[in-house]
Amino acid sequence: MISWDEYQEEGDAIEATQAPIVEAAVVEAAKIEATIAETAPSEAPIAPEVVAQILHATTEPVAAEAKAEPTPPINDTLDREALAPADNTVPGAAEKIAAAAAVIAKMDISAGLEELEMGAQRIQVDQKKMINCRADLNQLVPFKYDWAWQKYLDGCANHWMPQEVNMNADIALWKTEGGLSEDERLIVMRSLGYFSTADSLVANNLALAIYRLITNPECRQYILRQAFEEAIHTHAYQYCIESLGMDEGAIFNMYREVPSVAKKASWSLNHTHALSDPNFTTGTPETDQELLRNLVGFYAVTEGIFFYCGFTQILSMGRRNKMTGVAEQFQYILRDESMHLNFGIDVINQIKLENPHLWTEEFQEEVIQMVLEGTQIEIEYARDTMPRGVLGMNAQMMEGYLQFIANRRLAQLGLPEQYPGAQNPFPWMSEIMDLRKEKNFFETRVIEYQTGGALSWD
Repeated sequence: MISWDEYQEEGDAIEATQAPIVEAAVVEAAKIEATIAETAPSEAPIAPEVVAQILHATTEPVAAEAKAEPTPPINDTLDREALAPADNTVPGAAEKIAAAAAVIAKMDISAGLEELEMGAQRIQVDQKKMINCRADLNQLVPFKYDWAWQKYLDGCANHWMPQEVNMNADIALWKTEGGLSEDERLIVMRSLGYFSTADSLVANNLALAIYRLITNPECRQYILRQAFEEAIHTHAYQYCIESLGMDEGAIFNMYREVPSVAKKASWSLNHTHALSDPNFTTGTPETDQELLRNLVGFYAVTEGIFFYCGFTQILSMGRRNKMTGVAEQFQYILRDESMHLNFGIDVINQIKLENPHLWTEEFQEEVIQMVLEGTQIEIEYARDTMPRGVLGMNAQMMEGYLQFIANRRLAQLGLPEQYPGAQNPFPWMSEIMDLRKEKNFFETRVIEYQTGGALSWD
């Protein structure tokens, strides 16, 4: 065992012997650069054999000097292999590095700026538009839509992760015989089956279509945040499915195999078909209206109607102290989705304001029909998942609630209600969405947690 002073002395000795080698390498590298500059004409590429000759001639003395340097003495108590210099030589690397340097030295920077107008005036607020804007999308400020930026900030402040929710009580209840009724189990499986795919469909639509076609940078900033939140939601559903030990193949393929779930997914997918084409662009009344159809389909119907039966069922279960971990995650997801919905409605209304020629009477009737179709599909889903009364609700009550929700979506779009007198039989749902969290989520993080596969149930 050597002392710290002895170790330092040996380290200083090694550094002292290597310093001349490093200095020589730096000098020779400078010579290489100068020689390349003199050898290569300004318009012609450097021949590989020239590079090789230069490198061989200039690096060989340094290499010889390095080999000639005596190795400093090493104390036998030290690990000789640990102190031995590593052989970092990569065949042909020096030639490739020199060739790369030559390319960069001749690089024409104007080629990468062809899409930008050099010397153009700075963007003014009144030049910004929601769609078909030709102003530079890279200039975030000045903001035109402060509400969009505020929603981005609110979304960031509402950040959460699935693993921070304790699932132990849910696992115990799910694996206990008779812990849940068959109707309650059906609700949990149907909800996880639909939502595990639905948020992926929404994220795909955002990433592949909406982000590209919305031409306002502060709105695009929120869309990026929303896409990330959709990924968190899909993660949350997978986390619940894995924790409960469900058949993952059956749950994730439910949208292909269960008719009431398949109708919801199919309806949503039909409204992304046109926009998913990478060659699709806006700029004509027809294509601009196609974008509006997509926004209505995904914000007002998919996130604004299709999500509400399942959310109500799971949150009602949590109110009865059943599947509290799943219900807590659904509570945070619902609040995210409520913000997504409000953002989408604002975007639709802003496009209407800036492009009044798109909001024709004929198109308004089409939008009303879309909302009514979505409502009927969700009513059928409610009947399928609640063949009998369960959790203090039944399919008839859910039908009234969905009609109430449909009226609200139509009113938000400036359209007439279609279900006169529809009432909300679940006022507590509004409290969950609209009020601040009853507890500070970040003060209830789980310190230790095991997924279902790691727990023993002997």
